[in-house]
Amino acid sequence: MHDPLRPHRHDPNPEPPSPDAEIALDLPDGQTRLIAVEALRAMPRTALDACYIVSTGHGTSGPFRFEGVRLQALIARWWDGPLTSVEVVSGDGFGTRVLAEELADEGPRPILLATDCDGQPLRRADGLVRLIVPSERDDALRQVKWVARIRLVNG
Repeated sequence: MHDPLRPHRHDPNPEPPSPDAEIALDLPDGQTRLIAVEALRAMPRTALDACYIVSTGHGTSGPFRFEGVRLQALIARWWDGPLTSVEVVSGDGFGTRVLAEELADEGPRPILLATDCDGQPLRRADGLVRLIVPSERDDALRQVKWVARIRLVNG
């Protein structure tokens, strides 16, 4: 069966897809919460050192120090039921899927919704909110920038 979120190809997109910066969090019970970037920045923060971005068509850059909210912590704030996966999708439709097992076993380098890089807030042109998956080994296919929607999937 074809899975449009994983694995897939993605052409580089140097421009923000829209000016809207809110993130829609779709819960398994059908509710949607809108989360402002300021609300993410107010949550408990985690930092990841020595992160590299392998950008499609642009090569590797870094190392960077990303700071933000653990994806697992964001989920726990609004959902305490079972999950099978989490879909993270950018404003231009590019996305990835994080399996529940990955969140449960993320170790000392957690999956992060980064809002800051090297001590500075990410600008809209930099992705504003960027998914950082430290375990990624592919060609930037899990590093979603301009996060616009997070879908919690149970089933």
